[in-house]
Amino acid sequence: MNFVEELRWRNMLHDMMPGTEELLSKEMVTGYIGFDPTAESLGIGNMVQVMTLMHFQRCGHKPMALIGGATGRVGDPSGKSAERSLLTIDEIQHNLDCQRKQLEKFLDFNCGANAAEIVNNYDWFKDFSFLDFIRDVGKHISINYMLAKDSVQNRLETGMSFTEFTYQLIQGYDFYWLWKNKGVKLQLGGSDQWGNIVTGTELIRRKESGEAFAATTQLIKKADGSKFGKSESGNIWLDSRKTSVYKFYQFWLNASDADAPTLIRIFSLKNRQEIESLEQEHAAAPHLRLLQKSLAEEVTARVHSPNELQRAQQTTDILFGSSFEAFKELSLQEVEDAFDADVTFRISKSLLTAGLDVVAMAGEMTSVYSSKGEARKGIAGNGLSINKEKVGVDKKVSETDLLHNRFLLLQKGKKNYYLVIAE
Repeated sequence: MNFVEELRWRNMLHDMMPGTEELLSKEMVTGYIGFDPTAESLGIGNMVQVMTLMHFQRCGHKPMALIGGATGRVGDPSGKSAERSLLTIDEIQHNLDCQRKQLEKFLDFNCGANAAEIVNNYDWFKDFSFLDFIRDVGKHISINYMLAKDSVQNRLETGMSFTEFTYQLIQGYDFYWLWKNKGVKLQLGGSDQWGNIVTGTELIRRKESGEAFAATTQLIKKADGSKFGKSESGNIWLDSRKTSVYKFYQFWLNASDADAPTLIRIFSLKNRQEIESLEQEHAAAPHLRLLQKSLAEEVTARVHSPNELQRAQQTTDILFGSSFEAFKELSLQEVEDAFDADVTFRISKSLLTAGLDVVAMAGEMTSVYSSKGEARKGIAGNGLSINKEKVGVDKKVSETDLLHNRFLLLQKGKKNYYLVIAE
C-alpha cells in the first residue's frame, strides 16, 4: 500500500515537503505525530491523527506517537486566539497516562520492524537547562523566521507570551531529537501544525545538515461550516465516562448525508473499493443511511468494543421502539446516558405525592411544549406518551409512574423524546 496515495483517495492529504513520497516508496520510514495532554481523554478530533498513524502502519511504515509531557507545560498556540490556561504537573501526568492507554488500543506494538512506539518528550527535556536550550537550539532559528509563522502572525495584535512564542522551537527540537536518536525522518500532523513541523526540518538542516520530511492532513469541517467533533452538548470524547457509548454511536449515526462520505473515508479502515461501493448503495437509497450505519458500527466497535456497540444498538432500538417491557430493562445509567442536557428536565419528587397535572408538567415545568395552552392542545390530540403509553389531559403523574423510582420518558409525536428526572 502506498501511504501518500492512501491519504489522497481518502481526501486527507493537505501538503507535504518535496521528496516525501519518494522517501516512503523506497524504504520503511519511521514517522511521528504529537499529542498534547490538554485533556484526560482524546476527542474524535484527535482521531484524525490516530487514523493517520493507523494508515501509516498498515502501509508498512513504523508509527510513533509522541505524548507531550514537555510541550503540554507550554501550550500550543496554533489555531488559538488566546493563550491557554496552564495545567499543573499532576494534571498533565494524569492526562498523559489516560491518553497513553487510549493510543495503545489503536496501534500494533507487536508486529516486528514496524511495531508502534510511544515516546514522551519530557524524557529529553527534563535535564535540558534553559541556557543550554537557547544556546544549542535558539541560535539556529532567527526571530524573523519565527515571526513569519501563521501561529505567531495571527496573534500579533492580541498578544502572545514568550512561553507560547517558544513553542515552535520546542516542537522543532522534538523532531531533531527523534531524528538524531530514533531515526525518525517524517513528522505528520494536521495542517495547522505545518509551521511547527517545518521548524523541525529546518533545525535538522541547520544543526547537522540533515534531511527530514513533513506531511499534513486536512482539518475537518462539517458541510454546514460548524466545527467537527462537537455536538450540541459539547465535545465527543473517546472515554465512555465523558461521552457515553450510546451518544458516541449516535454522533456517527446522525451524521448528515453531506458529511457522511467525507467521514467514512477518513475514519473507516475499509478499502477504496468497499467504500466506493457503499457510497453507490447510499446514493441509490439515501433513506437507508447505509454510510452512517457502517461508519457508526465500525468506529464505535474500534474505540469501545463490539459488545459495547451491540448494547448501544440495543439501547437505540429500545428507546425508539414501542416495547415498554424492553424499555424497563434498560439500566438507569443507560437511560440517563442517552439524553443530552437540552432534553433532560428535573423536577421535585415531592410534586408527585398528590399527583402532578400532566399539562403543567409538559408545558410549564419543562419545555416539552412552549406553553400550557400548547401542551393541552397537543395532549388532547393524542400527541404525548409517558413511558410509552399515551396520556390524556386529565392524567395525574405520581410516583408510581416513575421507572427506577427516578425518571419518566416523555415522547411528543413520533421523534421527540425527553427525560424527566424526579429528585
